[in-house]
Parts: sequence; structure tokens; C-alpha cells
Amino acid sequence: MSIGISFIVLLAALLHASWNALLRAGTDRLWSMTVMCIAIALVCAVLVFFLPLPARASWGCVILSALLHIGYNLFLVRTYRSGDLGQTYPIARGSSPLLVSLGAALFAGELPDAISLAGVVLVSGGILSLAFQGGRIGRDSLPYALGTGCFIGAYSVTDGIGVRLSATPAGYTIWMCLLWGVLMPPVYGFMRDWRSLIRSPRETGIAAAGGVVSLVAYGIIIFAMSLGPMGPVSALRETSVVFAALIGRFFLHERLTAYRIAACIVVAIGAICIGHSGASIRPPSSGTSPRPAPL
Repeated sequence: MSIGISFIVLLAALLHASWNALLRAGTDRLWSMTVMCIAIALVCAVLVFFLPLPARASWGCVILSALLHIGYNLFLVRTYRSGDLGQTYPIARGSSPLLVSLGAALFAGELPDAISLAGVVLVSGGILSLAFQGGRIGRDSLPYALGTGCFIGAYSVTDGIGVRLSATPAGYTIWMCLLWGVLMPPVYGFMRDWRSLIRSPRETGIAAAGGVVSLVAYGIIIFAMSLGPMGPVSALRETSVVFAALIGRFFLHERLTAYRIAACIVVAIGAICIGHSGASIRPPSSGTSPRPAPL
């Protein structure tokens, strides 16, 4: 994967860690995610007037990805409720690069070379090892954490395929995120009283800002998947745990243990392998849309 793509994916990982740090202090993650989605929908509703529509062939992926993102939101909230964040989050994020690599091989014909595959395994292994830092993992939380990872893998592969069919990464991203953002508030209304969405301006502003940052971060990932292999891109994205550890240490005054430092070093080595590797991608068939235009 080229140095340029690796750099922008690492930037997205930093943004991903940043908005997670903004929301870490919050206890009501369903509310936070819903406000984030509302902010995403509002931004996308403006941008659709300035961006081209994605190609017709990609609209199935737009709809499927939006639905998968809703499933991801609900599973993640359930994961946080049933298990310790320090254990469940690494399982969800660490399992997804391996699942994306498998899905990309099965559905997009992407066959990573040995160095790239080793990088993906190192990143996933380093992240997953963080789940065992605190001891045994609860049986109740494990299925939801793995389910969250499956949703991440599923929407990542869907978006990787969809953006290559769309001919416009920005247009695909905006329409998918608009649909995702529009669908989440009714889900919240079904689960809770609508009036509980109203909170203090400070809380609402932080969550909304997190939504905008997450939109930019994932837009970068979708753009990267239009140009590079999905598995390595997904693995590099999950290096956000390294940035999260550094943000927690220097800005939130969290303790950085030797175990966590070792795991972050493994993740970093995996990222270096990915940055210096290539991947073979099956050539598109004659009926495939042209190569996506840059953002």
C-alpha cells in the first residue's frame, strides 16, 4: 500500500481516537450516538447539493451499509452495557481487520501478500491482547463484542465494494452517512422517549462535534478503500488504539502500563508492515464501473 494512502488512513485513525476521547466521559452512549448521527445527517443534507450522485450500481451498498451501521450502533451500546470497556472495545476493534480481510478475499478478490497479511495479524493481535489485560472476559459481553466486530467488518467490506462501484467516493460517503444519520433517531424514539434527546448545550455540542469528526474520519477510510486493499486499510484504521492510549496518557492523565505499551508496539510494527507492503486485487470485470475519481 502506498505511503500516501497509509498516511491518510493514519490521520483517520487519529481523528477516530480523538472523537472517542471526546465521548469517553459520557455514560449514555445511545444518546451520544444518536446526537452524533443527527449532526452527521445535517452536514450531509447540505453537502448532497454540491456533490454528484453515486452510480446506480452502488446504491444497494449505500442502503445495506446504512443498515449495518445501525446494527453496529445498537450492538456497541449493548456491548458497553454488558462488559468492561477496556476488554470489550479491543475485541470489537481487533477482530474487524481479520474479518475485513476475509470478506475482501471472498467478495472482492483481494489477496494480500505475506507482509501485508502479517501486518494485519499483528495489528489485530496487538489490539485483541489488550482485552486480556484485566483478566478473564465475561461470557455475557463476549458475544456482543464479537458481534460488534462482525458489523464493523460487514459495513467496511460493503463500503469498500460500494465506493468502487460509485465512481465518486465523496458522493457515496455523503449519501450513505445521510441515510445512516436519518435512520438512527427513529430507532432512538422507538427505544426511549423523544424528549430525553434534549440535554445541555455543552453535552449536545460535544456529541455533535464528535459526529462531524467521525464523518471526516470515516470518509477518509472510504476514500482509501477506493484506492487500496480493504483489509490493510481496516487494520491501519484500528491503530487508533495507539493514538487513544497516547491521548489518554497526555491529555486525560490515564495510566499507561507496560503491557499496554507492548501491545501498542506490536500494533505499530504491524502498521509498518502494511505501509511497506502491497496487495494483489483481482482486476475488475468488463461490467465494472470505472476507477473512482478522487475526493
